[in-house]
Amino acid sequence: MHRRTAIRSLAGSSLLLPGIVSELLAADAKRDVANDDPLAPKPPHFPAKAKRVIFLHMSGGVSHVDSFDYKPRLITDHGQPYEVPKKMLEAFALSNRSAVKFFKKPDWEFKQRVQSGLWISELFPKTAARADDLCLIRSMYNDHADHAQATLGIHTGSVSFTRPSMGSWVSYGLGTLNANLPSFMVIAPALPYAGGQLWSADFLPGCHQGTRVVPGPEPVPDIQPLVKDAQLQEMELGLGAAFNRRHLLAHGSDPQLAARIKSFETAYGMQAAAPEAFDVSKETDDTHKLYGLPRGSTKGFAWQCLIARRLAERGVRFIELIDTGASDNWDAHGDMATHGPLAKNVDQPIAALLIDLEQRGMLKDTLVVWATEFGRTPFNTSKDSKGREHHAQAFTCWMAGGGVKGGYSYGESDDHGNAVAADGVHVHDFHATMLHLLGIDHTRLTFRHSGRDYRLTDVHGNVVKDILA
Repeated sequence: MHRRTAIRSLAGSSLLLPGIVSELLAADAKRDVANDDPLAPKPPHFPAKAKRVIFLHMSGGVSHVDSFDYKPRLITDHGQPYEVPKKMLEAFALSNRSAVKFFKKPDWEFKQRVQSGLWISELFPKTAARADDLCLIRSMYNDHADHAQATLGIHTGSVSFTRPSMGSWVSYGLGTLNANLPSFMVIAPALPYAGGQLWSADFLPGCHQGTRVVPGPEPVPDIQPLVKDAQLQEMELGLGAAFNRRHLLAHGSDPQLAARIKSFETAYGMQAAAPEAFDVSKETDDTHKLYGLPRGSTKGFAWQCLIARRLAERGVRFIELIDTGASDNWDAHGDMATHGPLAKNVDQPIAALLIDLEQRGMLKDTLVVWATEFGRTPFNTSKDSKGREHHAQAFTCWMAGGGVKGGYSYGESDDHGNAVAADGVHVHDFHATMLHLLGIDHTRLTFRHSGRDYRLTDVHGNVVKDILA
C-alpha cells in the first residue's frame, strides 16, 4: 500500500481533518513529481556489463606468493639473504627493522589450472578449478601497510581520512533494484579492522550506508513486526510517513532527517522481504552440498556465499562478505600454517558461488571481486621463520564475471613478488575499473561536501582496460 492510499483510507474513516489530508497529499504529489527518492534506480553513464557486485574481503592480508602469484625464484632462493632498500623498509610494517632479511619459499605447491593455465597454489584448490573464470590482478598496491589504514584504502580509497565506502558510492550512483531491501548489505560475523567505517556512507546521504548482517539464527535483529495485523500496520506506517514528510518539508529537507525517514521505509520493506531472503530451507540438497553448507546451519562462509547469491537474485546492488574479524584473520606473522584452515573455510563456498551464478545465468552480469588489504612479504627475519609480514607494495586480487576476461592474468610483480614490475594497479585504479564495469564513469560520480566535489577515486584512478572482456 502506498502512503497516498493509506492517507486516503484514513481520511475516509474520518481519522484526519480534511485540510491536513489535502496538505499531505499535495506534499506527496510534489515529492512524486520531483522524484527525490534517493534509492530510486538510476541509469548508468553508459551501458553496463555488471548490474551488481559481490565483494569478498579476506581480512588480514592473504599472502600473494603462497596463493595466486607464482614465483619460481622464491623457491630456488629460499633462505638466501636479501637486503631490503631503506625506502622500502620504512614502508613495511615489520616487527624486526633489520635491513637484512631472508627469502622464504611458498608453503603450498603451485600448478597450472584448467584451460587457461593460470598458476594457482594448492591453498585454494577448488577456486583454482574455476581458474577460467578468474581475472588475476597480480600488480596491486596500496598506500599503507597497517591493517586499519590499508583496509580503509581498499574500501574507501583513502587510508588517512574517513570517506564513504565503495558500496555506498555504488548505491548513490545507481540506486536499488529492490525497494524492500537495502541497496548495500554487508555480511560480517565480527567487526573487521576499521569497524563499521568500511560500510559507512560518511558524507553521502545516510540511506546509502551498508546494512550489516551477522550470520546466525537472527541475521537481522527485530525483523518481525510487532503489529500482527498487516493492514493495520500499513495504515499506521502510512500515516507516520505522511507526518514525517510534512516535518521534513518544514526543516528544509535536512539530509540526516531524510535518511532517518528513509530508514523506516526500508525497515518496513525488510520485514516482508528479508525473512524470505535469508531462509535457505527451500534450497535443494544439491545446492547445500555444492556450498558445503549443512542443512539448518546459519553460520560460516558457506552460508554467507549462498545468502549473497540470494540477495543478488533479489536486487541488492552491492553485497560484501567479510570472512573474519580483527582478532582472527589472515595476519600470519608467526606461522603461515594459519592460512590453511582459513582457506579451507572459504575455498569451496567461493568456487560454489561462481558455479551457482553461472548455472543461473547471473555470472555474466554479476561482478565477483576477491580482495585483501595487502599481501605478505616474500622474505622474513630469519632463515627458519614460519610467518610473513605485511606487504602493501605488491599483492594479488581477482575479479570474475561482470564483463572481465576469464582465465586471464594482468600485471606482474618482480621475480620474488617483492614489488610491482609491470602494469601497476593502485587501489584507485581498482575502484575505477569496478565502477566502469557497472557503467559508471568514476570521474563523474561526485558529491559536493565541504565546498568541493568528492569521488571514490579522489583525483586519481585509471580504468584497467586490458582486463575488460
